[in-house]
Amino acid sequence: MDHYADLLQTLAQQEESLQFERFDNDAALAVGLWIVEEVRKRGKAVTVNITRNGQILFHHAMTGATADQADWIRRKNNTVQRFCRSSYYMGISYKSRGSTFEDVKYLDDIEYAGHGGAFPLLIRGVGLVGTVTVSGLAQADDHALVVAALQAQLER
Repeated sequence: MDHYADLLQTLAQQEESLQFERFDNDAALAVGLWIVEEVRKRGKAVTVNITRNGQILFHHAMTGATADQADWIRRKNNTVQRFCRSSYYMGISYKSRGSTFEDVKYLDDIEYAGHGGAFPLLIRGVGLVGTVTVSGLAQADDHALVVAALQAQLER
């Protein structure tokens, strides 16, 4: 269980550090294209979705992506919107308690997913305004890809 505690601490630190002063449509485009290019280099295929205040700013399903990935994105985004935490954090949080996110009786697993890949789009001093989400890789890789893309955008 120590592994889970360490991972949860890392995930919480990511959420604290990956906050923006502002995030506009051009930033969404840059983040989305960064993710697509990075995945292309790996020879993989994902679907990427970036929303702000309910508006889709970027959505792309790469060649080879599946239709199911869009539904995973919807479910992961619902999780972030409800808990204001990354979908990976939520899944690991329940695992750290000896349960699974899917076992939570008040959450319909048709609507929510505690799998990595959706990250809260946070504006410093404002809070949650949207999500940056990837689906198509292993959940830890989906999460890491979003984190790397947001970090790259913050460093611009």
